Amino acid sequence: MSDTYVECLVKAKAPVWGRFLKIFLIMLTAVFAVAMLVIPYAILLAIGAGLGVYFTGYLTDVEYEYLYLDRELVVDKVMAKSKRKRIASYSLDRVEAFAPVKSYHLDNFRNRTVKEKDYSVGEELKPDRRFAMYYEGGEKIILSPSEEMVKAMKNVAPRKIFSD
Repeated sequence: MSDTYVECLVKAKAPVWGRFLKIFLIMLTAVFAVAMLVIPYAILLAIGAGLGVYFTGYLTDVEYEYLYLDRELVVDKVMAKSKRKRIASYSLDRVEAFAPVKSYHLDNFRNRTVKEKDYSVGEELKPDRRFAMYYEGGEKIILSPSEEMVKAMKNVAPRKIFSD
């Protein structure tokens, strides 16, 4: 049996609330740092706001890594380029359909009530390279795989994987 290995790293768009919160906490840290000259306990507030800036940046700087190895797709979440967490593992044998988000191949699945999980770039780009995967009838997974990964998956399951 031939093992096919393809790896793809996708940077997710930071949420708008995260950017605003980070800017607000940076300004709050600066205000408390200046207030330390007058109020001695302002250092605790400055440290707290600084920690808020750190954790806000840590939680909003997200990348998704897709690993395809011999009929299995693994999705990992990389936070702030320092911590990796395994999110899910999907077997191609259980995939019902895998096609571009706006593909006509997914028309039969559009009226289903499923849980949607988004592990893509988080926005619609021009051209839209996001793919939707319907898995075991209960999940819809949105991904942004590379052309090489789609081609490798299509070689294994040509009736389920579409690249339009």
